Amino acid sequence: MITGKQRSFLKKLAHTLEPTVYIGKSGLTENIKKELETGFECRELVKVKIQEGCTLDPKETANELADELGAEFVQAIGRKFTLYRESKDNKQIELPRK
Repeated sequence: MITGKQRSFLKKLAHTLEPTVYIGKSGLTENIKKELETGFECRELVKVKIQEGCTLDPKETANELADELGAEFVQAIGRKFTLYRESKDNKQIELPRK
């Protein structure tokens, strides 16, 4: 569980990120989850965009994915949301102390 200070830090980092995962009208597929796993290992912080044709709610989807993948929900703005999970082999982000 991350603290409010750590979440603020991650929001600041996510501000400049472009979405790397896009969810289309087919919704949450196994490929989306695999892409997120890869993103967590490479970058740790992943921004996701829900396309116009998709009827999923961004906050609900983000929380569902965070629970399923062992990640932390950072923020949701409009049709985009950001998730964070510390990489096991490729740690890049140093979070502020708790």
